[in-house]
Amino acid sequence: MDAILFSDFKKLDIRVGTILEVTLPEGSEKLYRIVVDCGEELGRRIIFSGIKNYYTPEELIGKQIVVLLNLQPRSFFGEEGQGMLLAADDEKPVLLTPQTPAKNGAKVR
Repeated sequence: MDAILFSDFKKLDIRVGTILEVTLPEGSEKLYRIVVDCGEELGRRIIFSGIKNYYTPEELIGKQIVVLLNLQPRSFFGEEGQGMLLAADDEKPVLLTPQTPAKNGAKVR
């Protein structure tokens, strides 16, 4: 595994957010369109994630997750993805969540 400098790690904007809405874009087989409340300062962000085969919208809505917000935007189904949710790679992706509730927009350090 390649090491990175701490200064590179500090460039990552990793925050806590709450999932508000989960939809399946027309034409998508595995990607959800997820609206995440990232706090007053950052507002709502749209994130696309390939977790449809593992979670229902009902399991996700209201859940606090950890998101990486300063990725270069990428287009999905004609809409801009504004970040990435973080999950551990296992048979079923394990969403990273705070151990106790945190304020939306709280920075992960």
